[in-house]
Amino acid sequence: MAVTKEAPKKAPSLKDLSYKQDLFAGGHRLCAGCGIPPIVRQTLLASDYPVVVVTATGCLEVGTSIFPYTSWRVPWIHCAFENAASTASGIESMYRALKKKGKIDQEIRFIAFGGDGGTYDIGIQALSGALERGHRFLYICYNNEGYMNTGIQRSSATPLGADTTTSPVGEVIPGKREFRKNLTAIVAAHDIPYVAQSATIPARIMDLVTKVRKALDADGPSFINVLSSCDRGWRHDPADTIKITQLAVDTCYWPLYEVENGKWKLNYKPKEKKPVIEWLATQGRFKHLLKPENADIVRRLQEKIDRDWEFLLKRCAE
Repeated sequence: MAVTKEAPKKAPSLKDLSYKQDLFAGGHRLCAGCGIPPIVRQTLLASDYPVVVVTATGCLEVGTSIFPYTSWRVPWIHCAFENAASTASGIESMYRALKKKGKIDQEIRFIAFGGDGGTYDIGIQALSGALERGHRFLYICYNNEGYMNTGIQRSSATPLGADTTTSPVGEVIPGKREFRKNLTAIVAAHDIPYVAQSATIPARIMDLVTKVRKALDADGPSFINVLSSCDRGWRHDPADTIKITQLAVDTCYWPLYEVENGKWKLNYKPKEKKPVIEWLATQGRFKHLLKPENADIVRRLQEKIDRDWEFLLKRCAE
């Protein structure tokens, strides 16, 4: 469980967090430049409560729990690809029952991690059911926009035009032919206490920490969708992970916002909304979109981003 030199009495600063024990140990086997470790590390540092973590099969599980090693300094459970939300629901139900019987008197929180494959696709039924039942737990989707752990296949989080092993660029198709699913809005439609999108970027360095704290204090289910660059699948220099993530936010491809008790709030508005081509140009999975014959795909993607951004501004009363 968390060990601190002095527990912060208010929302923590970076200095406060530096005094806390890192509950996600180094030495894991996640790739250099992977966006997942900072997401998990910030999530665990953000909590003032003891936590129990559930992790679906995926990059995070495979890279942190190869027997006999583990990176987890908290109680941790590995479950199947599709049932992280169900597993968290069961643990939370057991906790409430034991607390009611007086066998537990400690405030504990429950966090489930799943990739976009295990959240947008395979696990959406279990997630929706858990949200509808009202279990008090936080579900975090580390969204690297594909089934990266099993060979870089497309998921419903994969953007239009992306080159993956199941939407390969060639004579037949120019990458993925469909727009990505808006899972954050789908979850918000469940009318749960807290929903958010986040990313680990310099411009909003405490964004994820703040949102995790709100989510863990919510009286019911909460969900945070976090963009997580995969340098292997996105095909970029591992050193550019944070820069590319920042660019995704600055192009409004990945807006930062939250829905707290039904109220939509924008957390970051770029001073200059950059064209999405600047973000596409940083990644090998989109290199074919830089060719003149694929300019229409870029145009469609930009138009979709513009529409979604304007709609989000209206919902947030900006």
